[in-house]
Amino acid sequence: MSITHTAPRFTSTLTSQCQSCSLSALCLPIALADEDINRLDQIIERKKPLKKGEVLFRQGQSFDSVYAVRTGTLKTFNITSSGEEQITGFYCPSELLGLSGIDGNVYPVSAKALETTTVCEIPFSHLEDLSAQIPSLKHQIFKVMSRKISDDQQMMVLLGKKNADEKVASFLLNLSNRFKKRGYSATSFRLSMSRGEIGNYLGLAVETVSRVITRFQKNEMIEVDGKEIAIVGLTEMQKLVGVASDCDKIKNI
Repeated sequence: MSITHTAPRFTSTLTSQCQSCSLSALCLPIALADEDINRLDQIIERKKPLKKGEVLFRQGQSFDSVYAVRTGTLKTFNITSSGEEQITGFYCPSELLGLSGIDGNVYPVSAKALETTTVCEIPFSHLEDLSAQIPSLKHQIFKVMSRKISDDQQMMVLLGKKNADEKVASFLLNLSNRFKKRGYSATSFRLSMSRGEIGNYLGLAVETVSRVITRFQKNEMIEVDGKEIAIVGLTEMQKLVGVASDCDKIKNI
């Protein structure tokens, strides 16, 4: 089976490096003037690629920057008092991470690459200064933070008091929606995280996650090819988690 992807498309006449990186999802929609885009571009540092397993920042480390994912995927996690890892989120291209460090001036979680990943580092002090000068940039940053809060709240609602099938379906649909918002295919994407990591995030045993995925395949709700997944039964999956009213919207992608 071959699963194809629809790559995001962002069009602009801008010549800065932001034009070709995933930050375009943050910058370009706010219609900044060329001069302002260049000013933003100047404070961004293109970090060298992180290899799978490399840490971007650690829990308790002083907060100084936020990061935008250009390619790849990262997970955030904290270490519990018993020394166990608890995954708190996954970050895909065009998403910002590190924002949770603003309040206490330390990162409350660690971030680790799940595959070869590239990010842009945005020193927060510089971003604050520039946002004060460019109101539309400040507004966009608030929108990004609001979207993150909304996504987290939606996931908490979806996972509340649900069985294993509903939790895994909610997780897949949440990823689908996030990819859709950023210009990717909503029905065909790569799961960079392991089934164990999915289980950790959802509060399920890895064996349970594997059984649910196998059951979804048998019921022709999904197709799996290695880490590539295609949701072929959107209607059934959305009915399972109680959001069937959105089916037609996603089907048309």
